[in-house]
Amino acid sequence: MSFPLTRLRRLRQNPVLRDMVTETKVTVDDLIMPLFVCPGSKVKNPIPSMPGNYQMSIDVLVEECKSLMDVGIRAIILFGIPEEKDDTGMIAAHDDAIIPRAIDAIKKDVPGMFVIADVCNCEYTTHGHCGVVVNGDVDNDLTFNSLVAQSITFARHGVDMVAPSDMMDGRVLKIRQGLDAEGYYMMPIMAYSAKYASAFYGPFRDAAESAPQFGDRRSYQMNPANSDEAIRELEFDIAEGADIIMVKPALSYLDIIRRAKDRFNMPLAAYNVSGEFAMVKAAAEKGWIDEDRIILEILTSIKRAGTDIILTYHAKHFAEKLQ
Repeated sequence: MSFPLTRLRRLRQNPVLRDMVTETKVTVDDLIMPLFVCPGSKVKNPIPSMPGNYQMSIDVLVEECKSLMDVGIRAIILFGIPEEKDDTGMIAAHDDAIIPRAIDAIKKDVPGMFVIADVCNCEYTTHGHCGVVVNGDVDNDLTFNSLVAQSITFARHGVDMVAPSDMMDGRVLKIRQGLDAEGYYMMPIMAYSAKYASAFYGPFRDAAESAPQFGDRRSYQMNPANSDEAIRELEFDIAEGADIIMVKPALSYLDIIRRAKDRFNMPLAAYNVSGEFAMVKAAAEKGWIDEDRIILEILTSIKRAGTDIILTYHAKHFAEKLQ
């Protein structure tokens, strides 16, 4: 049928009816809030390029988790700023490292919070790369040692899920085998499967103090021009035991998200990254955009593209004002 028998505006006239026929709705259950934990006590360092986000000591982090729970955000992902760094990232796997101690504290005082730990080396290495550097390049297979060790330590301290973000070939299988060998066969893995070498990560590297000291990450993170390669990466991680696959960043890669959901039809996450967040905040501070409407539109677009889970720095704002 066509006009005038069919008028699509009929379903848009009344706000109640508009809500009834809304195809995509974002809820707090879809969201994960990234948090940055650092040494010290009563520390809450503002991150200038990410307004409203902070490097927090463990005591402050626990209070933030309580605040998130109060507004309905029940899942976080942790990134650590360590007291010291080493060449391999193995320092992150010590029982007294920053992330294991943060997990202990959150599980003690906010037991209902679902805690995810990012598994990578960039925050913990002196050179800032995501793996072990040999002769000026990241050695893929040597990096497994620290990734597996971190995952096992985090599991031992009660983390609810591990999320390897390094983009080493084969690391999901090695982590799965390592966890299973230690009895953590029920520990889910959310793999950063299609992680692009993106310019949108800039503010995060300030927040996590993880910028590479030489070169860049294009030898292991994906070429932004490639789509078919992302499908191969996703396939490999699924075959290696990933329980949730992720596309990162989100907004410039909605086509990848859609392809991934159509192809695999399994739990899919997307990371609405720091640069995407910072652009919204900067434009809102200038008065150029309606921040609340933009945030809701962005999150809706990411979910409409096919994601089940959205990692976003907007999570708390959404929970407080937009749900």
